[in-house]
Amino acid sequence: MQTDPIGDFLTRIRNAAAAKHQRVDVPASKLKSEIARILKDEGYISTYKMVDENKTRKTLRVFLKYTPDRRSVITGLKRISRPGARCYVSTGKITQVVGGLGISIMTTPKGLMSGRSARKAKIGGEVLCEVW
Repeated sequence: MQTDPIGDFLTRIRNAAAAKHQRVDVPASKLKSEIARILKDEGYISTYKMVDENKTRKTLRVFLKYTPDRRSVITGLKRISRPGARCYVSTGKITQVVGGLGISIMTTPKGLMSGRSARKAKIGGEVLCEVW
């Protein structure tokens, strides 16, 4: 039984990027696909897609992005809000990640969004992770 599927998702991406893999497969969920959508929109991964391995299980396939000299675009991933310690912030407390070079991914009443867009929409929420 998995207690933190988002933490597992981020760890798989971190490990695959460190090992220079082209893609990584993770068990699919709506939350993970929304996180992948934000990572794609912000330019941290090249693409993602849902793959039906069999009738009962779906897999999310994430294609990683690298620079021309084979360095990963994702240099760091950090889980902020964990199942044992949730982290909620208001609009004014949304911090910049690595001086504005990274993003934070948040759950808000309007859905999943990056910290920058949540600050622009003046919405607070739970900070899931930071990516830089």
